[in-house]
Amino acid sequence: MSANGSPSGKQPTATYDSPFLKACRREPVPHTPVWFMRQAGRSLPEYRKVREGVGMLESCMRPELVTEITLQPVRRHGVDAAIYFSDIVVPLKAIGVDLDIKPGVGPVVERPIRTRADLAQLRDLTPEDVPYITEAIGLLTAELGSTPLIGFAGAPFTLASYLVEGGPSRTYENAKAMMYGDPELWADLLDRLADITAAFLKVQIEAGASAVQLFDSWAGALAPADYRRSVMPASAKVFRAVEGYGVPRIHFGVGTGELLGLMGEAGADVVGVDWRVPLDEAARRVGPGKALQGNLDPTVLFASREAVETKTREVLRDAAGLEGHIFNLGHGVMPSTDPDALTRLVEYVHAQSAR
Repeated sequence: MSANGSPSGKQPTATYDSPFLKACRREPVPHTPVWFMRQAGRSLPEYRKVREGVGMLESCMRPELVTEITLQPVRRHGVDAAIYFSDIVVPLKAIGVDLDIKPGVGPVVERPIRTRADLAQLRDLTPEDVPYITEAIGLLTAELGSTPLIGFAGAPFTLASYLVEGGPSRTYENAKAMMYGDPELWADLLDRLADITAAFLKVQIEAGASAVQLFDSWAGALAPADYRRSVMPASAKVFRAVEGYGVPRIHFGVGTGELLGLMGEAGADVVGVDWRVPLDEAARRVGPGKALQGNLDPTVLFASREAVETKTREVLRDAAGLEGHIFNLGHGVMPSTDPDALTRLVEYVHAQSAR
């Protein structure tokens, strides 16, 4: 039974008829639904307050804290969906990979994966590894009522990039060297990560998530032929693994304009679009049968209210002919964004798109 009603004819839950899930299913909506990547985070003073003295990974493992942080933007902004507060490396930490999230740096892996023997770090993930997720989602769905909760995970390529590089990278030279120079090891690494990622998403769906988003944050570093051959099979495996739950599956990456069609082909129901490609052009690249999500440039929120409204109307205009559209930024909320600008943006999109 899926969180938003399974295709088997069982009665749907309170979230099923929400604007967000309707848009994911490409059904008519009363208004264009809105949520923001990184809506729960450093742009909110209440977030910074509750995170004082608590490390990132630790904060992801405290159910009450996760619940509070996830709910904060729903209360403040009136968004149409919540996204579960976590980090893409949480499942890796949960299975025993020696890593930490260092402030100002990001995830750092103590023993990068460079050889076949290093794959031993990656065992299967079970629900018992992440009991705090099941508990937190139970708390959240009780509070959210008819507002859907989006679960999420990092895609195999992005996780592999961190694991092979040992931390963030702008060039991905070690990851790409493995992909080009030892394609069998690379394929085995991504296949193993696909299983871990699928298990992580299944825990979230079975606990009550109404949709899931797969973040392939760094896929934009790839040429389409390399993505199709060396990355897409693993992402497709993740999407197939959760298909039976009947929840919408969203796929997003940054700088992926040349990959949009392939990302949809991997199995997503909704393709996220960054700000570099207009939504009408993105729809042409993705093809029919998919909803789109996006795609206001996050930096627009630092401009005047009039400029924000002008650019927002442009996004809505480009989305006018889409089968389904979820309004979002083209990437995450930037930490220094004025929270009031986000609240006003939600209200403006709702008003401008009211049917």
